[in-house]
Amino acid sequence: MKLRLGILIAGFILLGGLCQTGCKDEETLLPGESPSTVIFPERNVSFGVHVQTLFNQTCALASCHDDGSHAGGLALTSYYNTVFAVPGVVISKDPANSILVMKIEGRGPAGDRMPPFTNPLNQNQINGIRTWIAEGALNN
Repeated sequence: MKLRLGILIAGFILLGGLCQTGCKDEETLLPGESPSTVIFPERNVSFGVHVQTLFNQTCALASCHDDGSHAGGLALTSYYNTVFAVPGVVISKDPANSILVMKIEGRGPAGDRMPPFTNPLNQNQINGIRTWIAEGALNN
């Protein structure tokens, strides 16, 4: 009994340390500051260089839209998963009606803003995703 209790307490201490370490970066963010350092150009947005890097640093890293959890049935870990796995998430050349844009802007019937528990994407990142979709949502 004492051994089980000791293991349980040690586990909580370890988990607490891991959570504090994992959340530490978020604690240093200023209000409105994006959890990612990706900066999008005004045109010629690259999925591989800009969009996927942003998703890796925000959506997949948070274990929400990775290959294991894929919250809402959506994994943002590859071009195929982002564009084709869930119809309507990305509508090529139509960012206003793409669920992805609605979610990161927190508008429309898509529900709450994403990411939900961390600071939102900054305006440059939102505009960059909109531009990538408007430019045809290419796998570039």
